[in-house]
Amino acid sequence: MIEAVDLFCGAGGLTAGLGQAGVRVRAGYDIEESCRYAYEYNNQAQFIRRSVSELTGDDINGWYQDPTAFRLLAGCAPCQPFSTYNQGKDTTKDDKWPLMGAFARLIDQAKPELVTMENVPTVTKHTIYHEFVKALEERGYHVWADTVKCVDYGLPQNRQRHVLLASKLGPIEFLPPTHTSPVKVEDVIRNLEPIAAGGVSPNDPLHRASSLSELNMRRIQHSRPGGSWKDWPKELVAGCHTKESGKTYASVYGRMRWDTPSPTMTTLCYGFGNGRFGHPEQHRAISLREAAMLQSFPRDYRFTPPDQPIYFKTTGRMIGNAVPVRLGKVIGLSFIRHVETLRQRQRDRTHAVAELPA
Repeated sequence: MIEAVDLFCGAGGLTAGLGQAGVRVRAGYDIEESCRYAYEYNNQAQFIRRSVSELTGDDINGWYQDPTAFRLLAGCAPCQPFSTYNQGKDTTKDDKWPLMGAFARLIDQAKPELVTMENVPTVTKHTIYHEFVKALEERGYHVWADTVKCVDYGLPQNRQRHVLLASKLGPIEFLPPTHTSPVKVEDVIRNLEPIAAGGVSPNDPLHRASSLSELNMRRIQHSRPGGSWKDWPKELVAGCHTKESGKTYASVYGRMRWDTPSPTMTTLCYGFGNGRFGHPEQHRAISLREAAMLQSFPRDYRFTPPDQPIYFKTTGRMIGNAVPVRLGKVIGLSFIRHVETLRQRQRDRTHAVAELPA
């Protein structure tokens, strides 16, 4: 058995995925109180609103209950300081910058057998990441780390993430790809009931779409799946896109295609003008439910208590910032296979010794 604590847990994407794989997550830490309901309602784990920088190893170890289980510490630190959007900027003064160092400190204090981290691929361009890996290796961890194409593992999204697995038990590897052909947008959201821009399903309050201005309604009506604003009549094109500096931004105001994976979900994935987040067919941006499903959250995953209003900005941030549930599951399965392989080898050695002649 593997027990886990999830640092920077957000709305519970990683926790949900680990749980699907058979890992027992005991608790999640995050500073965003808005994530508490989603995390606790959907997962059999406790949410603690507290900064990782304030925690100690004793805080972490207090959650592990089974003395026979292997302890996993997951720490998917906020990716903003390492994102391509901030390349060329000095992000070392960002409040989120020291959090990877805080994670390393907690590993040193709690001494879990297993560790995982997930972040943007460009995290490897930063010295703090390499210091983190070096610290793990110096403390006896075997480390596997690489950029993972999520479409190779059944996520219906062209998302790439850097994943790190570490173990004190022996060499560890990420599972090989599970899908030879991608899961497409139509495989995930085509069966949801149609709604209008600004509308909401009477059966699912999360299946709601943001409203569109009259201008943006005309724009989406002239948009084709996989196309861009370059397909519009000239009078609909924004002034910034007619300038030389704006002509390369073809991925905003775009519709998704049914027959391909979606683009990477972001915190603004509910807005037509924020990326290629237009519905493939209906004249609107994708709904919050559709965004969550493209992040591989279960269809019935709740983000807001039933007696409270659903805000696009708050919920979009929870969805876009989440570790995709499917990726979390594959991470969990990688650890499960790792532990089972080591145990099988131990049983084989014990059996071989028992068969030696007296």
